[in-house]
Amino acid sequence: MDIQIGRGKQARRAYGIDEIALVPGNRTVDPSLADTSWSIGGLTREIPIIASAMDGVVDVDMAVKLSQLGALGVLNLEGIQTRYANPAPILEKITNVGTTEFVTLMQELYAVPVQPELITQRIKEIKAQGGIAAVSATPAGAVKYGEIVAAAGADLIFVQATVVSTNHLSPAEITPLDLADFCQKMPIPVLLGNCVTYEVALDLMRVGAAGVLVGIGPGAACTSRGVLGIGVPQATAVADCAAARDDYFQETGKYVPIIADGGLVTGGDICKCIACGADGVMIGSPFARAKEAPGRGFHWGMATPSPVLPRGTRIKVGTTGTLEQILRGPAVLDDGTHNFLGALKTSMGTLGAKDLREMQQVEVAIAPSLLTEGKVYQKAQQLGMGK
Repeated sequence: MDIQIGRGKQARRAYGIDEIALVPGNRTVDPSLADTSWSIGGLTREIPIIASAMDGVVDVDMAVKLSQLGALGVLNLEGIQTRYANPAPILEKITNVGTTEFVTLMQELYAVPVQPELITQRIKEIKAQGGIAAVSATPAGAVKYGEIVAAAGADLIFVQATVVSTNHLSPAEITPLDLADFCQKMPIPVLLGNCVTYEVALDLMRVGAAGVLVGIGPGAACTSRGVLGIGVPQATAVADCAAARDDYFQETGKYVPIIADGGLVTGGDICKCIACGADGVMIGSPFARAKEAPGRGFHWGMATPSPVLPRGTRIKVGTTGTLEQILRGPAVLDDGTHNFLGALKTSMGTLGAKDLREMQQVEVAIAPSLLTEGKVYQKAQQLGMGK
């Protein structure tokens, strides 16, 4: 239902993940029987979770370990790993710099050109260790490095921007990336994002996307919503884009997975996104807390080092456990940030969902008090859901 902001402007209500709850039905399933597997770009993974292409989250070793654990990690092709042959001292500078000097340092470090030979090297390093080589580039980066990525043997390429569309107006001297042509010519699956609306998601599927990323500005280190004022809360954005996926499937028989990207911190967040229609999720800050993460307890976004208008910051997330503890357990924290697979299986079992498709069909309630109701002691003592 439309809401009148003023005489000249109508709006509709949108909902974030924290404002909804999942409602149990008349059936339950033993969690051991819950099938969490999904397919992305022709690959089948046990865990529908992707580590986002951020320099504090994924390097070669993280990509390999995530593959071994049944998930997936995406390497940023325009970040530290492809600008510096030895990223270690650069990451040390980023984690040690003061808050006031951070943006300037980032702009300086990321001004060093990407070295195409390092793109090839990183992809081959992942493949040599048996990992899935999934990589990410901006649309401009895809134009420059697409052929290199394919020749190096990457398995998937994500083409990501704050907002991506099939109808992009560029200055006369710049030729924009033709998404349809790129998807057609690349010999590997191309996933496109980010978007938050039914119409754009449908457009991206029609040009050949093998997956669509949903989310603008909800990430822990992202400031786009404050800097630019744009975005749609994730529950609504995911549900709208999932509707586009289902309509596209009805039209063509081709199923294009929807990936909720950003703003997800706990197992409950992941469960709720899938219930809203996502096939998988992409997360950053929870994995930045792993002992193996390259950010050493810090996390920053892909747009943080922008030389013109930074849309992100560096946040301290700390180190809470190993990657395996975060992804598969056993959990040693009481706040839902460990054992995401266990949380998803338990939630599915409680809701009676045998697989992800059934999980997408569970009842959702508007519940703004879900995270605060009855949690007075937890909040007062900074425990569990009160942290």
